[in-house]
Amino acid sequence: MTQKSTGTHPENPEFQALRTHSAIIGNNTSLVQGAGGNTSIKLDGVMWIKASGTWLKNARQKNQFVPVLYEPLLQAVSDSDPRAETSVDFVAQASNPSGLRPSIETTVHALLPQRVVLHVHCIKTISLAVQTHGEMRLNELLARFSWSWIPYVRPGLTLAKKIQQHMKDGSNVLVLGNHGLVVAADTVEAANRLLEQIVGALTITPRVAPQPDLAMLEHFCANSQYRLPKHTSAHAVACDASSLSIAAGGSLYPDHVIFLGEGSTIAKDNETAQQVADRFMRHGMPPPASILFPNAGVLMRADANPGQEALAQCLADVCLHIDSGCQINYFTTSQNYELLNWEAEVYRQKLEADKQTSKED
Repeated sequence: MTQKSTGTHPENPEFQALRTHSAIIGNNTSLVQGAGGNTSIKLDGVMWIKASGTWLKNARQKNQFVPVLYEPLLQAVSDSDPRAETSVDFVAQASNPSGLRPSIETTVHALLPQRVVLHVHCIKTISLAVQTHGEMRLNELLARFSWSWIPYVRPGLTLAKKIQQHMKDGSNVLVLGNHGLVVAADTVEAANRLLEQIVGALTITPRVAPQPDLAMLEHFCANSQYRLPKHTSAHAVACDASSLSIAAGGSLYPDHVIFLGEGSTIAKDNETAQQVADRFMRHGMPPPASILFPNAGVLMRADANPGQEALAQCLADVCLHIDSGCQINYFTTSQNYELLNWEAEVYRQKLEADKQTSKED
């Protein structure tokens, strides 16, 4: 590396601007939820990318970017080298004293030729990207942009290969089916401006859900290991009939599966939280992280971590942005399985659990 370093970060105004904008993005729950989303910048042969399991909102005060030698990584992607799956073998370890792992979506960032890449789990984008006819709707809304639709596959090397197949020449915007949004530019300011333009073009008005029945929820969680969610907006998915129907259909996007499990657990008529937990344990499964009580609201398991709380809110937000009656592309059983049993995501879950233990987020 020719770039001078301060600790683990290069002395570069654009890098510092990326950290600042990353924190702003990370504090916007309509763009990023929990440890989701990632940003990067390419400097002198090194791509600095957000570390796996870290939260973008902490990008200013914490050293959480990992230096990756992206040109060898690109060659590995072209060669279908399995080392490109996690990108760990392409980290410039001398400049990574904390031993952080790069984002599971590092290959996505490396494939885009622009210096700055922002990947977010934009609520508006996801609400369209999960729909069977989402690409058609996006063609109308994003007609003035150079963008490409990338059908869903699991993040990692598989997604990188899919991007190579589907990305149009000159694209600086990617919409990842059942996943999120990627924008790229040669400066942080230009990338941030493009992100704002794309989000602004997605003119979707969410439904307004009825208020939760807190008294009923208190009744349902009595004598159980469940409690009210941290974010009151999480209740909307159970209080809005269309949202509840959408959630009942299955899993919509990767981070939901990773942090909340496959699909959504919906309580039966007059079933309490403890009865739901008992039902799961009788079948050899752990009690669900969250339970939806129709017309009442949501309860979270008492030990739910900040990532699970964030994804409970995300589910409500996404479902409210999907028009009633839309056809949805839900994850298949095999797609759920590959996410739940993927080593890279097991690692990210462990980091979130460790933060819960230390009371950090």
